Amino acid sequence: MPKTTAKKTATKRKPNAAFMKPVQPDEKLSAIVGSKPLPRSELTKKLWDYIKKNGLQDKKKRTQINADDAMKPVFNGKSQVSMFEMTKLVSGHLKSS
Repeated sequence: MPKTTAKKTATKRKPNAAFMKPVQPDEKLSAIVGSKPLPRSELTKKLWDYIKKNGLQDKKKRTQINADDAMKPVFNGKSQVSMFEMTKLVSGHLKSS
């Protein structure tokens, strides 16, 4: 039986406009990512850069993020949150520009 190979045309993914729209971090989040409006993708990148630079990812349970003094206000006073909870908490510190 001959093998048939379907040819796929490479389609470039179009970025979601809502995801690329700049958001304004509040004063608590601004201490970490800066005060200028930026797209969510950039905000997430800066947040992870901060987490990695300061070694805030838990060594044993990698899905947990430990809060330092700057992150605690963003995490509503919690000393440790999961990556998924972090996303939800950070969204509460954003407003559309």
